[in-house]
Amino acid sequence: MQVDLAVIGGGPAGLAAAVAAREAGIEDIIILEREESLGGILNQCIHNGFGLHTFKEELTGPEYAGRYINKVMEAAIPYRLNTMVLSISPDKKIIASSGQGLLELEAKAVILAMGCRERPRGALNIPGGRPVGIYTAGTAQHFVNIKGYMPGKEVVILGSGDIGLIMARRMTLEGARVKAVIELMPYSGGLNRNIVQCLDDYGIPLRLSHTITEIIGKERVEAVKAARVDENRRPIYETEETISCDTLLLSVGLLPENELSKEAGVKLSPVTGGPLVGDNLQTNMEGVFACGNVLHVHDLVDFVSEESEQAGRNAAKYIQGSSRAGKGIEIEATGGIRYCVPASIDPVSMEESLSLRFRVGDVYKNSSIALYLDENRVINKKRPILTPGEMETLILKKEWFAKYPNTKKIILKLETKE
Repeated sequence: MQVDLAVIGGGPAGLAAAVAAREAGIEDIIILEREESLGGILNQCIHNGFGLHTFKEELTGPEYAGRYINKVMEAAIPYRLNTMVLSISPDKKIIASSGQGLLELEAKAVILAMGCRERPRGALNIPGGRPVGIYTAGTAQHFVNIKGYMPGKEVVILGSGDIGLIMARRMTLEGARVKAVIELMPYSGGLNRNIVQCLDDYGIPLRLSHTITEIIGKERVEAVKAARVDENRRPIYETEETISCDTLLLSVGLLPENELSKEAGVKLSPVTGGPLVGDNLQTNMEGVFACGNVLHVHDLVDFVSEESEQAGRNAAKYIQGSSRAGKGIEIEATGGIRYCVPASIDPVSMEESLSLRFRVGDVYKNSSIALYLDENRVINKKRPILTPGEMETLILKKEWFAKYPNTKKIILKLETKE
């Protein structure tokens, strides 16, 4: 097959990107999705809280996905399900496996929208056996919400990522007893609203600066040992206690799904694990764009859609022959800011305004987020508190580069840190 645009992934990112590319005038598009239906991870996120930014109403995950699936259907954008992309070459040749055999595509442009995956238990090196009853939080969510299967009745959750917090509430509503959510860091990795709505409202304890030191059980999990950690995150064994349970859920973070990107030669960020992109969301491979959780893990799907629509528009410009003028200026993220997406800006070709998305590396109080064009501060956003679980956004305006046309460096940093 030969296509103008191949979108890899049929979740919220891929759907939004494909729709935006079609609206920008690209007719020959195909979406390649490895699962048996469109919608991605949203299909198992049956709780509400989605869509407040995009649709100005509160939706469940399947309802939010359904809005974009309907747009794909209305635009008659072709898609292939149960189709796993195996490789992408530098000249944008794609090899995929499907029920009909191997599929070879040649695309003028490619959008990477494969989403993210959970960190597995094996990466944690917890002492103990390998009994039944250990799941990632996302796997447990799939069992409960899609398969109608309860993993257990007495639950401990390791990690306070958003999926883990949401599953603490979900398991409680289904009749399980969640005994504790245990978090290694001195702060939660999830949104504050999820801490309130999923833990506080149900009396579920959140134990910060704690970890699990041992898993007990031969055939099935019978208990875990938990202990406080010191400032170096090492267990203080004198504080160790045994918590009986039959289920351990792991919510220890998400990783962008980038094995395919890496093999294709896409440069990845050592911080996010996602591709390094410019303000048009193009990777170092010409004509290959990235968006959504494959780029960096978002906290709200609304921001995934916004970013992916931008990727779709820019892929369309590339296919239509619009060339990039000027040279990108790298953004230096410093002073407590872990990274910034995009990683560079082309002042000549950027849109009139651009969202800069980033996360901090610790909890900061009474700080200001500052953006400098060389020594000229163009943004000073005061914040009473900043946490790693909340993604931050600044709006960069093209007019500022007209005011400072000889900008050589863009610096994003925290000031007045406490």
